Parts: sequence; C-alpha cells; structure tokens
Amino acid sequence: MGHAPGAPLLGRIGPGEQVYYGCLHGSRDVGRGVNFYSLEKEIALGKQLAQEIERQAKIVDDPVVAEYVNRIGQNLVRNSDAKVPFTIKVIDAEEVNAFALPGGFFFVNSGLILRAESEAELAGVMAHEIAHVAARHGTRQATRGQLVNLATIPLIFMGGWAGYGARQGASVLIPIGFLSFSRAFEEEADLLGLQYLYKTGYDPTAFVDFFEKIQADEKRKPGTLSKVFASHPLTDDRIESAQKNIQEILKAKPEYVVNTSEFVKVKARLASLMNRKKVDEKDLNRPRLRKTPGSGTTVEGEEKDKKEGSEDERPTLKRRN
Repeated sequence: MGHAPGAPLLGRIGPGEQVYYGCLHGSRDVGRGVNFYSLEKEIALGKQLAQEIERQAKIVDDPVVAEYVNRIGQNLVRNSDAKVPFTIKVIDAEEVNAFALPGGFFFVNSGLILRAESEAELAGVMAHEIAHVAARHGTRQATRGQLVNLATIPLIFMGGWAGYGARQGASVLIPIGFLSFSRAFEEEADLLGLQYLYKTGYDPTAFVDFFEKIQADEKRKPGTLSKVFASHPLTDDRIESAQKNIQEILKAKPEYVVNTSEFVKVKARLASLMNRKKVDEKDLNRPRLRKTPGSGTTVEGEEKDKKEGSEDERPTLKRRN
C-alpha cells in the first residue's frame, strides 16, 4: 500500500486502537475516540485529584529542583500532542514513580529522579506519562466503563494507574484505589513517549535502558516494585516492542542528549535534601535530656542543637545561571 509523503502512517496496536507513526506531533489528534469528558471537564477532574494529592503528599519546594524538573517536562510537552497546559511538581517520596493525572497535572517522585542515571532516562519516563495525558487515556478509559471513584486518587506510572500509599505525618499510610490501563493504551503511550523524547533531542534508547534497569531491580529484590508495576508489568515483549519502534520508526540522528551536568548537580542536591530530611526525622524521634537551670553541664542533644542552629544560619548557595 502506498503512503503519501508527509501524511501520518497509522499502525494498529490493538482492537480499535491506532497509533500515528509518520508525523511526530502537531495537527494530529492522538486523543480522539469515544470520550464522555470534554477537555474542560478533564482539566477540572485532574485539578480536583491534584489538590487531594497535594493535601496528602509532601511537595519538594526546593526552587532549583522544582524549576529543573518543570523545565524538562515543559520541553517535552512542547514536543508532544498535548492539548492542555501542564503543571509539574516533585513529590518527596522514595518510590520510583511518576504519575500524570487527566488534564495535565503531573507529579514526579524524588525516588525516580534519584534512581535515574541520566537526564534522558528521567525524560523518558516523563515523556511516557505526558503521552497518557496527550492521548487522554484516563478519561477515555473511564468512558469505557472503568469509572474513577473521586474518593480515591488514581496515579499513573509506566504500568498504568497504580495503587499508592501517601504518607501523612510520620507513619500513617493512606491506601489509594487503582485503575489499570488497557495493554493497547500502554503500548500507545510507550510509542508516543518515544516520539516525544526523540523530538526533544534525547536518546530514545534511554527509555528502554531505564525499563531494563527497573526490571533487573525487581528480579534482584522481588516485590520491591510490585505496587508500581502490578497493573501492567514490564514484560520482555514490551521492551522488545520499544526497541523495534526505535529502529523502525525513528530515523537515527548524528547525536542525542543523554546527560547534562545540570542533571548531575540537581540529583546531588536532591539527594542531599533527602538525606538531611532523614537525619532531621531521626533526631526528632530521639529522646533528649535537658540540663537543669543554673547547671554548667551540657547534656546530649543540646550541643548538637547549637551546631545545627549555626548550620541553618549559613548562606544558601545559589546555582549560577
């Protein structure tokens, strides 16, 4: 069958599903299909869910980390099919996870940033999540009858809508409901995500590299990532499909962005913030003795408090522009 130059090439990935192969983004409508939700309603739904997330989870408010992750995401969004604006925030959570709610409300766990070994790996996961939003998978799936319970928070990762326990306070886990995407939607998000990654200038093989690394983690410590991938595991077929798409669909470029010095610095900064948080929490839970007024004896905890106070007064170093 002939193919007109410049026209998008459609490929079937499942019953009733199709993916665009030719053009990478622009006028095509990857989110078309039966959907009871208008874009306005989809944004309203996502906003409601995002507000609940922010009530339950701790947002990383460090300006350097937040700005960097937002910039990576917005660059990908500009090279995607998304028709909604994105709000991107970092969550203080150790789980290797990221999730994009309907309407463009996107959260990235600190654990994902720390597990990624390059900017391209981080961007690969983010591109996949952006693809779920661009293709409107959440509301299209809800339309199919798997309706979202607004009393729960559906979170999306590479394996679909996953269960999530948000920490509230020091030790309370709040169980969250889950909803999984169809295999066709996951494969579409894989393909679209690769296209967005490629269009933004990143090495698309970084997405596969991260998949393989996570798969190896699970084999080495079974159950560690079970909640993340319970709804749609990282199968060998899925990895092979991504590799095939890279070879057959994306024309090789002379060079790609793999890593940047900024990623290395931001990752180190985030690791330092997380380590300091752990130390602070440990100290808060440790019993302390106080000296009797008038006594010249310094007891355990007091000298440490003085040292920590002096450290807090040190000037904060700013990243150079």
